[in-house]
Amino acid sequence: DLYRKVFVFRKDPSDAYVVLRARLEQPLRNFTVCLRSYTDLSRPHSLFSYATKAQDNEILLFKPRPEEYRFYVGGKFVTFRVPEGRGDWEHVCASWESATGIAEFWLNGKPWPRKGLQRGYTVGATAAILLGQEQDSFGGGFDLYNSFSGELTDVYLWDTALSPDKMRAAFLSLRLPPALLAWKSLSYEVKGDVVVKPRLRE
Repeated sequence: DLYRKVFVFRKDPSDAYVVLRARLEQPLRNFTVCLRSYTDLSRPHSLFSYATKAQDNEILLFKPRPEEYRFYVGGKFVTFRVPEGRGDWEHVCASWESATGIAEFWLNGKPWPRKGLQRGYTVGATAAILLGQEQDSFGGGFDLYNSFSGELTDVYLWDTALSPDKMRAAFLSLRLPPALLAWKSLSYEVKGDVVVKPRLRE
C-alpha cells in the first residue's frame, strides 16, 4: 500500500524506471490513466508508458515541454497545451473510448477540450507498463533524455472512461472504483535509482 507515498526518481538523466503489473484479462476498448507528478524538468519526459509487442506507444503520457502534454493511443497522439507549471504537483487524467475515438484530458481536476484519436482501435492486453521511461521496444529501448526525474504518485489505470465526477474524485484522492492498477494496492518492481518515500506535503 503506497498511500501517502511517492516514487522519487533521483537522477537526471536516468536509466531508472518502475515496472507495474496489471491484471489485464482482455484488450482495452476504453481506459483511463491518472497520475500525479512533481518535477522541475524542462526537457521532454515520459510519465506513463504502456507497450505491447506490436506497438511501443500503445498508451503513453508524455511531456515534450513544460506547456504541453501528449497523449498517445496505438502510436498516434493528440496534444494538450497547458499553462506552464508553477513548481507544484500536477495531476493528470487521460481517458479514451474506442467507439467514439474521444480522448479526454484533465489537469488538476479540470477538463480540456476533447479531441479525436484512433476511433475503432483496440489496445492490446499483453503489455509492459513502466513509469519514468518511454519504451521504444517492448520493455526497453530507452532514451535517457526522455527519462523522468522527480516524484510520482497516485498512479491508476481503469478499463473504463471515467465519468466527470470520478475524474474530479481522482484529483481530490477520494474513493475510486476498482482499477486494473491502483496506487493503494500496486504490484510493482523498482529498476535502478528510484526510492519510495513519504509524500512531503498534500
